[in-house]
Amino acid sequence: MAQSYFEVDPDVRSARTPPSQLYGDPAWHTRILDAVWARAWHYLQGVVLEGDTSSSPNVIPLDVCGEPLILTRGADGAERLLSNVCTHRGATLHDAPCTVRHLRCPYHGRRFHLDGAVAAAPGFDHLEGFPGERDALPSAHLARLGPLRFGSLKAQPEAEAWLGPVWERLPWVPWDELRPQPAGERHHRIAVNWALYVENYLEGLHIPYVHPGLARVLDGPAYRTELLEHGTLQVGVASPGAPCMHPPAGAKDHGTAIGGYYVWLFPGTMINLYPWGVSMNQVEPVGPTDSIVHYRTWVFDPQAPPPDVDTVELQDQQVVARVQAGVRARLYQGGSYSPTEEVGVHHFHRLLAAAL
Repeated sequence: MAQSYFEVDPDVRSARTPPSQLYGDPAWHTRILDAVWARAWHYLQGVVLEGDTSSSPNVIPLDVCGEPLILTRGADGAERLLSNVCTHRGATLHDAPCTVRHLRCPYHGRRFHLDGAVAAAPGFDHLEGFPGERDALPSAHLARLGPLRFGSLKAQPEAEAWLGPVWERLPWVPWDELRPQPAGERHHRIAVNWALYVENYLEGLHIPYVHPGLARVLDGPAYRTELLEHGTLQVGVASPGAPCMHPPAGAKDHGTAIGGYYVWLFPGTMINLYPWGVSMNQVEPVGPTDSIVHYRTWVFDPQAPPPDVDTVELQDQQVVARVQAGVRARLYQGGSYSPTEEVGVHHFHRLLAAAL
């Protein structure tokens, strides 16, 4: 197998971008799926919680990186992310959201409490030591940001290290007030390696050239990137007269009109905070040069829909497709990083190199 790892100089001023194999080599793609994506945090699609959860299903089947899981909510309101596979013979348990008192296997009737413990097991009444620890449904890891739920099989890093910095940096945001806007959901399949999409998101250098409309509402010289342990935060300062947020007293950006915060969490979760609410881009690798971008929105006021955001998304996709076409050219030898504008891209490449 071809070498499927690389190194990045920690000094952004002397570092070079990764080898072109990252953006299309099948062996590299396989390695990254195993070493990065199988261990990562993923948005739990299909979990929609709004207002009073007593009327919502308390069991929601999910797929996380090909693994059948199930989100349960007990009578005490506690949420758990469990395996959706019976510990007896491996049959999957539930296929659709429902409200139940117990999880029940359709194969041999074994039942589980909503915390995963065995409740009943026909045919096992006289088995000594049953049920044991291995008979309970294994747990996966669960993280939450307002109505957004994320799951991970390995939790590398742990939720506190991955998502915690967002809470700490933006504690004044009323995350729990966000409400989903299904009309804003999009799913774009693009012929681009996932890493190129992330790289484009992580720098504002391209904004004046690719997004002229966005450039008019953001103060380009004031645009900045802050590095998080497992991600980045880009701070977009609003131009005079543009829609903006005003962080309260005590907040780091108090006194600054903020047009948007753009949070990237390794490897492929992008959470964008605007005055009207939140949009989230999540890139999913499908093949070495094939990805799906899942785009979703949540609003603070359901009566005030967000502005058009499709234009910026499609502009990004078009320019990244040009990069995919050129980055593996024989004469392209990789580039250096802008030490002021591409620190986020450099940080991403260092995290990816470390994971490999």
